[in-house]
Amino acid sequence: MDTPTLLTHFRTHDVPLELSRGGEPVWDDAELHRNARLSDPEGYALLALVPGALPWQRARVLLETLAASRDGLGEATRATLTKVTRALMFGLPPAYAITALLALRRLRANHKHTTRAIVTFVLEHPDADALIEARRPALIDCFEHALGKATARACARLVTEEGVGDPARPVAGGDGDRQAGRGAGSAYLRRSLLRFTADPAAAIVRLRALYGPGTYGAPAPQEPPAPLDPVTEQPPIVTPTNRGDIAATLVHLYRGGPAAELRPALAGYVAQATRGLPRLAANVALVLDTSGSMRGYGDREWAVMSQAMALRLVLSEVCERLTVVETGGTAQAPAGSADLAGALLDALGTGPDLVVIVTDGYENHLPGDLARVAATLPRAGVATPVVLCQAAFTRGDDLTLRDPAPELPRRPFWHQDDFAALLPWVFAHVGEGAEWIRTTTLTRLVGGR
Repeated sequence: MDTPTLLTHFRTHDVPLELSRGGEPVWDDAELHRNARLSDPEGYALLALVPGALPWQRARVLLETLAASRDGLGEATRATLTKVTRALMFGLPPAYAITALLALRRLRANHKHTTRAIVTFVLEHPDADALIEARRPALIDCFEHALGKATARACARLVTEEGVGDPARPVAGGDGDRQAGRGAGSAYLRRSLLRFTADPAAAIVRLRALYGPGTYGAPAPQEPPAPLDPVTEQPPIVTPTNRGDIAATLVHLYRGGPAAELRPALAGYVAQATRGLPRLAANVALVLDTSGSMRGYGDREWAVMSQAMALRLVLSEVCERLTVVETGGTAQAPAGSADLAGALLDALGTGPDLVVIVTDGYENHLPGDLARVAATLPRAGVATPVVLCQAAFTRGDDLTLRDPAPELPRRPFWHQDDFAALLPWVFAHVGEGAEWIRTTTLTRLVGGR
């Protein structure tokens, strides 16, 4: 599985998953998803949980994972896939998840794990009551595919017409035939439906509502009940000190604030940001642009530099070995221009597994030199991956003219919140990164974060 390519695709290919008039699912990247799943079923599914993956890509992973057989997979892998599918079903906007589940019917995919997942979504979704009111036909389609039309409708008749499982409708004593029918009906429900549910009583109530008359025009919930990405800060006005606690503390330090108070606070914020993250078992070289443009001026002074330094501090805690090559001065005394190409060569000279270039994108020393060097490396037999992390002031910065090496993989960042998505993208480019991503996402999955 090509982890960096797949992760980039998950974050950039925002094309809806659709159902054609003939009922077939339409997705232009089906082969990419299928090959990735065949290569590493667990790793493929976990990648969908990495922050920043697009909802339609996550819906594709849900579809591909539920449609595939799990024969031959170990128990641990099956358990992980079950947790991932549940996270995706409840972490996606409901309309996206329903589209994926409807596609399973069109593909005639109906494994036991498929049945359990669909029943869980229809009857146990946190917003199931509202979804049943608003999307009844679609949910009935999904439900009848999962159990089979005859079985699903038989279960519905038992809980509606006969009242099986309804504590409000006790069976009168002495009616032997009716008692026997209720007993058989209850056994049928347990065997055909309730064994797939965690809360049988709630499932019966919702099944009755699913096949009830409904309410025309009921609004459907739009937001996921358990969002997959962490809540991020969106300040209405961006300043150098509201881009995350690490960067804000660094700005105060650079402006001459009391080091005796700020440095312990800085260490605490870095520890908080990296708590629970595994160590990357790789040798990483960091090229850090410390030129005058990184410092900035006026209202933006120290904003970009502080964010770049925040990333450096986080990397120093997460990477087993981090070698830093500064170019353009020092972090606290930026001066002149940055020789990014020369610094890249110096970084490669340390024998790293991965080189990370952190810059604002202004190459004011021999413009174009970094691009030329980067293009030459493969021809020189250098296979070390090199990625470029571009420090920006806001999410909306126009970086079109600030791309010093178009051939290098590039990703911008402006806030500490971006690190949750930035680190997996960076580490995906080194072999050890796949295990780091797997461990990180599994930890979040088990911990419910």
